[in-house]
Amino acid sequence: MKKLIITLAMLGNVPTKASNSATPVTPDEICDVLEDCCELGVSVAHIHARDENENPTHARAAYKAILDKIKERKIDVVTQLSTGARGGDNTVESRGQMLDLDCDMASLATGSSNFPASINANNPELIQSFAKTMKQNRIKPEIEAFDTAMIDYAKYLLHKNLLDSPPHFNLVMNVPGSIKGSPKNLFHMVESLPPGSTWTVSGIGNSQIPMLTMAILLGGHARTGMEDVLEYKKGVPATNRMLVERVVRLANVLGREIASPGEAREILGLRH
Repeated sequence: MKKLIITLAMLGNVPTKASNSATPVTPDEICDVLEDCCELGVSVAHIHARDENENPTHARAAYKAILDKIKERKIDVVTQLSTGARGGDNTVESRGQMLDLDCDMASLATGSSNFPASINANNPELIQSFAKTMKQNRIKPEIEAFDTAMIDYAKYLLHKNLLDSPPHFNLVMNVPGSIKGSPKNLFHMVESLPPGSTWTVSGIGNSQIPMLTMAILLGGHARTGMEDVLEYKKGVPATNRMLVERVVRLANVLGREIASPGEAREILGLRH
């Protein structure tokens, strides 16, 4: 079994400093969290950006500032940018404006689904445009599947040569309105993946521990962070460090070695 890649989704679109003072929103704060968590075993940084008012943004300049700061501080981590639907205008131009930056990966949701209070809207034109741009710019898609239909559409994109093999999936489980985080559902999603795929599991909320435990045991990879979990346990606000430490403990108990950033690049087939 290959070593475990730990992805840190430290920010997302929901947490704010008002709700949790540990929320990193500036490039320096994001890098402070990254430096701390990379020492624990994180090898992939799933990056969202915020504007000067802490609101989610797709702005190219905001993403560039984060990438520049990571490079300036010489943080060895795989950079994975979010093109998600909740960072501003839901258009190809807005959501994809950062895809010419020097990053390793970017998210590609291959279908639409529901968030708790909004729609995760991804029409076929947008999906295919992002896939083409990522391929042109040698950015590896992190295919976000909130249900099995999104896996099937990724297979269609592979057939159309809009995605390269082997693909990498992030199986996002337990978002209200999307696939429930259960052992049966995870087995089904993994069995539905194209041959040779690498895959990570995001267990949202209270599904995180059982879903990531299963991912570690099945040979998949694990994502954690304040984007996915707001409370460490009931009544205790989470911090990114606390969440990463828990995944590391799980991996140690289950006998799975943790990948370095260099090893993660090899496993994911990333350019060097």
